[in-house]
Amino acid sequence: MAASVKQIIVAVTGASGAAYARRLLQLLTAEEAGAHVHLIVSPLGRQLVADELGIRRLTPASLVGAAARITMYGYRDVGAVLASGSFLTDGMIICPCSSNTLGAVAAGLGDNLITRAAHVTLKEGRRLVLVPREMPVSAIDLRNMLRLSRAGAIICPASPGFYMNPQSIDDLVDFVAGRVLDLVNIPHNLQTRWAAPPEARLRARGASGL
Repeated sequence: MAASVKQIIVAVTGASGAAYARRLLQLLTAEEAGAHVHLIVSPLGRQLVADELGIRRLTPASLVGAAARITMYGYRDVGAVLASGSFLTDGMIICPCSSNTLGAVAAGLGDNLITRAAHVTLKEGRRLVLVPREMPVSAIDLRNMLRLSRAGAIICPASPGFYMNPQSIDDLVDFVAGRVLDLVNIPHNLQTRWAAPPEARLRARGASGL
């Protein structure tokens, strides 16, 4: 594998939002991204994919049709290479991230490969992005998010913006996926960044009195 290929861990857990996970995998394995994905899916994540995407037999090909760019790992295989900091990666994304997984990572638990890989990512000073979708958010989840943020993780809720004038569900999914890719420095061609025309910026500045 070429040294320039980015190695990204993606974990899928049982929170609603399987469409976000599939779109991330599609974009990460696209030619312009040039990444190799190390995929872990929890048991409830498998159920989520079956319920929301209709995929009963979960494989890289059934998800994105790009099996050559995805390596799957067993959820309980804490002896896999992802459990070691000596295996170099460029970051980890948990999408969607359930409250259960959020709490387990925040508490320092490592009894499965998802939480173990997350702790390895943090201890090695690599980028860890968690994408919770649950709302409203309890005080317990807020404390867990704060604890993880202080430990170096990035909390990126699946909250699509509307300033790009989305026309479909796919547009909303792409907004979240694009923001997550930006956080792990993966290139993409999605229209997810604010770039108002010059005259609009001048009008906004005048209205604000700046």
